[in-house]
Amino acid sequence: MGKTIIVKQIGSPIRRPEKQRQTLIGLGLNKMHKTRELEDTPSVRGMVNKIPHLVKIIEERG
Repeated sequence: MGKTIIVKQIGSPIRRPEKQRQTLIGLGLNKMHKTRELEDTPSVRGMVNKIPHLVKIIEERG
């Protein structure tokens, strides 16, 4: 794997639109304060940018 980012879920999907819930599931997040290490690709960055109120980038590894 090349560059990676660590993403943490900081918001609840309760009372959010279905698209935002599906984006969280696509990132592999479904519970509060769960973290995932994901490959740093434009598609992953786009998904994170769609829901900045629900997730936070903790660390970028290169």
